[in-house]
Amino acid sequence: MSDDLTGKYALVTGASRGIGRAIADDLADRGATVAVHYGADDEAAARAVRAIEDRGGRAFAIRADLAAVDAPAHLWEQYDREAPRADIVVNNAGILGGRTPFADVEPDAFDQVMAINARAPFFVLQHALPRIADGGRVVNISTRFTHGSYNPALLPYAMSKAAIDALTFALAKELAPRSITVNAVGPGGTATDMNAARLATEEGRAAMAADSPLGRIGRPADVAGIVGFLVSDAAGWVTGQWIDASGGSLL
Repeated sequence: MSDDLTGKYALVTGASRGIGRAIADDLADRGATVAVHYGADDEAAARAVRAIEDRGGRAFAIRADLAAVDAPAHLWEQYDREAPRADIVVNNAGILGGRTPFADVEPDAFDQVMAINARAPFFVLQHALPRIADGGRVVNISTRFTHGSYNPALLPYAMSKAAIDALTFALAKELAPRSITVNAVGPGGTATDMNAARLATEEGRAAMAADSPLGRIGRPADVAGIVGFLVSDAAGWVTGQWIDASGGSLL
């Protein structure tokens, strides 16, 4: 079995920074041509593409605001101008939506989290159906907060990611006749912009490190490595799974 992705085409949403960028870097370094999707930061996307190209890889940027209803169609229209098909689709883009007590959550904030974290991945994959190659790979980025590590202050976020889990399990059955695998990866506390407030203080960093029995904060590359396995030839017999990527925080 080989982890060489030469000749493959991949879409990674939310790939201009954090976990998404680490995933895009890994796939490109292994030979895939990677579509680096981003929401608004043109400079960050350009840096991500340039870094891949500087290492000899191939990448192109796609801009689409996933809060918009027409974003998935717009995303794939751009993709089609650069790539003939999709062998790998990674739904990574997402927002935390703040840490808000249940009683204080506003409908608009709830709807935004659901739009970006749940509705957009659903329709990104719906539009992918005629484009994704038989034998392809789909990986959805979930969270540990759907599997026994509940935080009431992150309820809209956890609910949106529970929808991602349901999407994963259903599509694993739906796409199995085409030998397309569909899996979810659930990160824990990871050193990304999403956790900037906690990372900014010694107390916050210590609390994040204490989540894992391994005694450290997760790195984007830790999650990218798991995604990298799931899109490889070696993972062809793995589908419909939710894989803990939290450093054992659920133990």
